[in-house]
Amino acid sequence: MGFSPVLIALIFFGIIILFSGIFTVRQQSAALVERLGRFYGIRRSGLQFKIPIIDRIAGRVSLKVQQLDVNVETKTRDNVFVKLRVSVQYYILPEKIYDAFYRLENSHEQITAYVFDTVRAEVPKMKLDDVFERKDDIALAIRRELEESMNEYGYGIVKALVTDIDPDIEVKNAMNRINAAERTKLAAEYDGEAERIRIVAKARAEAESKRLQGQGIADQRREIARGLEESVEVLNKVGINSQEASALIVVTQHYDTLQSMGENANSNLIMMPNAPSAGADMLSQMTASFVTAQQMGEEMKQKNVSNGSHNKG
Repeated sequence: MGFSPVLIALIFFGIIILFSGIFTVRQQSAALVERLGRFYGIRRSGLQFKIPIIDRIAGRVSLKVQQLDVNVETKTRDNVFVKLRVSVQYYILPEKIYDAFYRLENSHEQITAYVFDTVRAEVPKMKLDDVFERKDDIALAIRRELEESMNEYGYGIVKALVTDIDPDIEVKNAMNRINAAERTKLAAEYDGEAERIRIVAKARAEAESKRLQGQGIADQRREIARGLEESVEVLNKVGINSQEASALIVVTQHYDTLQSMGENANSNLIMMPNAPSAGADMLSQMTASFVTAQQMGEEMKQKNVSNGSHNKG
C-alpha cells in the first residue's frame, strides 16, 4: 500500500516545522523568546527548542564587554574650547537581560547623552591646565553617573576613560611655544650648571697642583738647608767658624753654577745684573771671594801643620 502525495507532503511539512523549532545560542550571548507576542523566557548558550509558529525569537543580546567612544566639545572656565574623547566600557548584566532589551531602545544614545551631560557639567568648572591634570577625576565622575543611571536599565559599567584632550588650534600652538621656551630655558640651565662644575673642577685641580708644587719647593728648600747645615758642621770641625764657612759655601756654589753652565752645550744665556755699577760690584765681590778663600786655605794649612807637630811631640 503506497503513501498518497498529500500524506507525504504533510509529513515533509511537519518535519520542516519541527526543525524550525530548534535553534542555537552562541557563547556569551542570550536569546529572548516570546510566545504569542508576550515575553516567555531567556535562552542561554547551547542548543535550544521553541514551539514552532507559537514561539518566536524576539531578539538576541551580547553579554560581552562593549566599548563606546564619545567625542564631546565644551568650554573651560578660562574660555578655551576643548574637545574630549571619552571611552566607556559597558556590558549587559546577566540577571537583567529583560530590562536591557525591553526597557532601553538604544543603549548607545543613552550612554552618549549621559557622557555629554557629565562632561559639560564638570569641565566648565576647571581651567585648561586643570582639565589635563584632573582627567582621571572627570572619568570617575562619568563612571559614577553612568553606574547610577544605566544600572536601572540592566547595564553595568566596567570603566570610563578620558583618552584624548584636544584644545583649540590657537591655544595648542601657544602651548607648544611655551613648552619649547621652557625646554630651551631648562637646557640653558643645564649647560650653565655643567660649565660651573667644569670651572670648579678645574680650579680645584689647579689648587691641588699648586699645593703639590709648593710642597715640592718646600721639601727642596728643606733638603738644601739640611745640606748647608751639614757642610757648615764639617767646616766647623776643621776650625772654620760659621761666618767663614758660609762665605766659602757661597763662593763654591757660585763657581759650581758657572762651571755647570759652561759644560752645558745648550746653555747660551747668563743673567747679569743691569745696574750701571754692576760690573765693578761683581768684580770686587769675586776678588773678595778669592782673597777670603785663599786666606781660609792658608789658615787651614797652618792649623794642619801645627796639629801635626803636636802629634809628633
